[in-house]
Amino acid sequence: MSKKATEFQKKEMSKMYRGKEIFKPLNTGWVDEHVACVREWVANIFFYRKGDTTIMIDAGYNYDRLAEKMGWLGIDPQSIRHILITHQDTDHVGAVEADSLGLFRSAKFYIGEIENRYLTGEVRRKVIYHLYKLPQVTINNEKVLLHDGETFEIDGIKIECFLVPGHTWGHMVYLIDDKYLFTGDTIWFGADGGYSFISSLAEDNKLAVKSLAALEQKLQSRGLRPLFLTGHTGWTDNFEFAFAHKDKLCSPFKKRVPDPTAPYDAYDESDDTEEVARAGYLQAVGR
Repeated sequence: MSKKATEFQKKEMSKMYRGKEIFKPLNTGWVDEHVACVREWVANIFFYRKGDTTIMIDAGYNYDRLAEKMGWLGIDPQSIRHILITHQDTDHVGAVEADSLGLFRSAKFYIGEIENRYLTGEVRRKVIYHLYKLPQVTINNEKVLLHDGETFEIDGIKIECFLVPGHTWGHMVYLIDDKYLFTGDTIWFGADGGYSFISSLAEDNKLAVKSLAALEQKLQSRGLRPLFLTGHTGWTDNFEFAFAHKDKLCSPFKKRVPDPTAPYDAYDESDDTEEVARAGYLQAVGR
């Protein structure tokens, strides 16, 4: 399924969103000494490195340049033993789907218990305001099912799970070592701050907005001000910027769009090069 879905997004969605000032992914490179990003067209795949362990956060498309770009960062695909999944959409799980290149077949696959219901077929994923049902995703990796509020460790790396439903019914975000929050498709950064994610792709937009407000509250109540690393836009360490428009939706079909500086066609990744990846840390937004 991932090969067809990947090709569909590359061709058809690039037309749908071209010129909409929507997609603004990071390029391939390091955010800091612990976090790296690989750009796959409009999607960010993240890696968290601590000591001898590198954890992958989301698995992007079924993308034929993933190993090449990981090489730019000095990350061997064979070294990946743990993959945290925010949600099961093809642009976040393509590299571990059954028809993928098989770079990560020996890695454990961590996903929320509720989100896993898409993988078992109990629930069907719907997009474009519930007008379109997506095919069931098939993943054969060993799975670890996670629950809201669960905290666990991988080789001394602390990982905390927060359920943030709305984009999908079981969407998780991951707080790593109390400093890095990998948000998947919950927050969309515009030029003037964070919005709830793209309205046309949500299972329930009202729930998504409610969940985003609840996430802000959880972080505030514990005095946490992490780096926010998004699935399709940039990263920031500015808490107020991240939640600036949490009650508003990113809509590709209205005149007001999140970022007029976004590229005309973000599926054109000609500016994502090895030279850029090695040139220094990736710049934050909202500073």
